[in-house]
Amino acid sequence: MIDSHAHIYLEQFDEDQNEMIERAKKVGVSKIYMPNIDSSSIDRMLKTEDKYKSYCIPMMGLHPCSVKSNFEEELKIVENHLSNRKWSAIGEIGLDLFWDKSTLEIQIEALKIQIEWAKQYNLPIVLHCRDAFDELFDVLFEIGTDNLKGVFHCFTGDEKELNTINDLDFYIGIGGVFTYKKQNLTNIIHKAKRNRILLETDSPYLAPVPKRGKRNEPSYLEFTKMRLAEVLEIEPDELEDISSKNCIDFFNY
Repeated sequence: MIDSHAHIYLEQFDEDQNEMIERAKKVGVSKIYMPNIDSSSIDRMLKTEDKYKSYCIPMMGLHPCSVKSNFEEELKIVENHLSNRKWSAIGEIGLDLFWDKSTLEIQIEALKIQIEWAKQYNLPIVLHCRDAFDELFDVLFEIGTDNLKGVFHCFTGDEKELNTINDLDFYIGIGGVFTYKKQNLTNIIHKAKRNRILLETDSPYLAPVPKRGKRNEPSYLEFTKMRLAEVLEIEPDELEDISSKNCIDFFNY
């Protein structure tokens, strides 16, 4: 299995990072991709990469919830890092209207800039989208998605939104929320393209059942895999092969 989205460099893992990595390896997690948040998370993320070389793979980007009045300064830091080395993706980027609608204009500006960088550096984009599907789709249609790969991480949208993602030929990331009772994704997941499904944890957030309410970690990817395989009516090993191949194709890193 590959965890396509996990913030395992955060302080929630300071006490047991080594043990957490060993638990992940024990259940068959072969690689973990780490999305950046903002300038405050870069050093932690890169130290984790250095500690677990070729196992914990970093991305570079500015999270929409970190797009504030100083976003241009934050983007300069992102741009500097993008120009200095190879990255697996630009992420996580996107739009979030759940926490603060007042920053929509600058969120859109930051998103457009980072998508252009993705095209410039030929990198996929990892998208955070919360209460903002229409606005994010508008940005993608305006900029154009030719030669652009993207994943809607932690996808929890409806059938219409899934159909639009299918039309874009983008990927969806399926995480712990899929195992919750009060969600509709189990009713529409059959409409997703099999070659566009990624597994993720979004650690330390959104732990799956039966670990809901606890700190999430990559080893819990097993629970999401088992539930998704059950709903898709395929063998867990088959889903593991499908999602891992999709992840390799997506990141190409």
